[in-house]
Amino acid sequence: MLCLFLEILVLLPFTRNLWNHCSSPWEEWHLYQFLAFLRFQAAVGASGHTEKNWEHGKLYSLQEQIDHKIEFIKVQNIEAPLVLVGHSIGSYIALEMLRRLPEKAMYCIGLYPFLALNLQSKKQAVIVKVIMSRVLSTMVTLFVASLSLLPRQVLRLISELSNGKSWSNTAHEACCSHLPQYHTIHNVLYMARTEFIKLSETPDWEFMRENQEKISFLYGIDDHWGPLQMFEEVSRQASGIALSIEREGHTHGFCCTEAGSIWVARHVASLIKNKLAR
Repeated sequence: MLCLFLEILVLLPFTRNLWNHCSSPWEEWHLYQFLAFLRFQAAVGASGHTEKNWEHGKLYSLQEQIDHKIEFIKVQNIEAPLVLVGHSIGSYIALEMLRRLPEKAMYCIGLYPFLALNLQSKKQAVIVKVIMSRVLSTMVTLFVASLSLLPRQVLRLISELSNGKSWSNTAHEACCSHLPQYHTIHNVLYMARTEFIKLSETPDWEFMRENQEKISFLYGIDDHWGPLQMFEEVSRQASGIALSIEREGHTHGFCCTEAGSIWVARHVASLIKNKLAR
C-alpha cells in the first residue's frame, strides 16, 4: 500500500507528527501496524516549485501537475493500492488521480480542499486580478525574486513579521530559501492562473457521488480556499462523503506550525486506520 501526500506546503512537520503523535507505547505500536504497514510512503510536491526544478525554466499548469503525479506512479512501478492525501489544490489533484487510477486508489483525503472559486472572497478577487494580468504578475514575480538579494537574517525577520512566530523553523527556512526565487514564484503564479480558470467550472458532483465511499474532506472554520459554504454544498451534492470541520483555530497553512501539523496528522492517521479496519 502506498500513502501519497500531494501539495503539502511544508511537509516535514506534518509527516513527522503523523508518525509521532501517539500518547503511549501501545498507541505508537498500534499506529505502526497501520501506517508502517504501508509499504511505501511518498510526498510529491508541485513540479517547478522546488530547488530541483529551478534550472529547467519550465512552467507547469494544473493539468501538467496532475500528469506529473500520475507519471510518478508509473515510473516508480507502484502496484500497491494508493491512499491519496492532498492539501488545498492537492485535494483537487488527488480527486483527478482517483478518476484516472480507479483500480489503484482506495482512499482520497482532502485537507482544507480548494475545489472551486470562492466568489465571496475579496482575497481571491485580488489574486485573480494579479494572475490574469501579465504586467501585474511580472511585477509581483520580480519584486518577490528581488528579496533573495537580502541577507538571510533579514529574510527571516520578514517571514516572522509576515507569517508570525507560530510558524515552525522548517516553514520559515523554506519560505526564505525557496519562495524568493524567480522561477519558483513565476511557477506559483502561472499554476495559480490555470487553477483559477479550471476551478471556475462547476465541480464534477456526479464523479464525487459515484466515489463518495472513497473520499473524505477536512474543512476549516475561516478558510477562503475551502469555505464552509463549500462544505455545505458537498454535503448536499454527495452526502456519502465523510466530512469534518477543524475547530481548533488552525489555518489553511496548518502544516507551517507544529500545533497544526500535530492536529491534522492525528486526524489523517485516524481516517486511515478506520478505513483499513473496515
